[in-house]
Amino acid sequence: MTDAVITLIGGPTALIEIAGLAFLTDPTFDNPGDYQLPHVTLRKTAKPALPASQIGAIDAVLLSHDLHADNLDIAGRALLPNAGRVFTTPVGTARLGGNSEGLKPWDSRELAAANGDTLRITATPARHGPVGIEPLSGEVIGFVLSSVTKAFKPIYVTGDTVWFTGVAEVEERFQPGLILLFAGAAQTRGKFNLTMNANDAIETASVFTDASIVPLQNDGWAHFTESAEELEQAFNALGFGHRLKRLKQGLPAAFTL
Repeated sequence: MTDAVITLIGGPTALIEIAGLAFLTDPTFDNPGDYQLPHVTLRKTAKPALPASQIGAIDAVLLSHDLHADNLDIAGRALLPNAGRVFTTPVGTARLGGNSEGLKPWDSRELAAANGDTLRITATPARHGPVGIEPLSGEVIGFVLSSVTKAFKPIYVTGDTVWFTGVAEVEERFQPGLILLFAGAAQTRGKFNLTMNANDAIETASVFTDASIVPLQNDGWAHFTESAEELEQAFNALGFGHRLKRLKQGLPAAFTL
């Protein structure tokens, strides 16, 4: 067994420390403010629990996509060149350049850990909203962190996605022990969700039967329509409450995998 230490920084941003390696999900480190996109203005309402300067060395950034400020803001973008590697979508790599590497679903890369293990990063399918959203939302991926030596149960980072068959396929392939689930029921264009709502999260819990679930992406931005408290209430109502692991921002939490 191996301990993974997760530190929630805010929104979709979390630090994952495991096997002596440090991974950062979708970096967002700006203070509150507005971001004008072609179709909508995104409003950040809370500052990060930790500034980028306190994060330390990052072996790899797991960037679900680069198009939206609530996944990669100005300070987060400035952090990317200092990371060892940046994994994102192929079109994201074409835009970002530098040390970014584009992955399609089920592509993988490996990182050597100081303890002699090798960690494999596998891109997973994601759909950033309902069927037909792709021309508007662009390409999105999630990630699985796994041990080549099977020293720990995999960690699944959903990225910005709703529940669909591609998410279920992750369980079929990997059986993760921990899920960092992008929740919040984000809505920017109308009454449809761009990230998981409580129903989606409960579907995930019912399929990933051996995984603890850490919710991300449900605070700090005005377009998140479902709070962590509401998600917890839904889980408790249906008997999944013990599976949901809410973190306090800025405080490391250990999970044995």
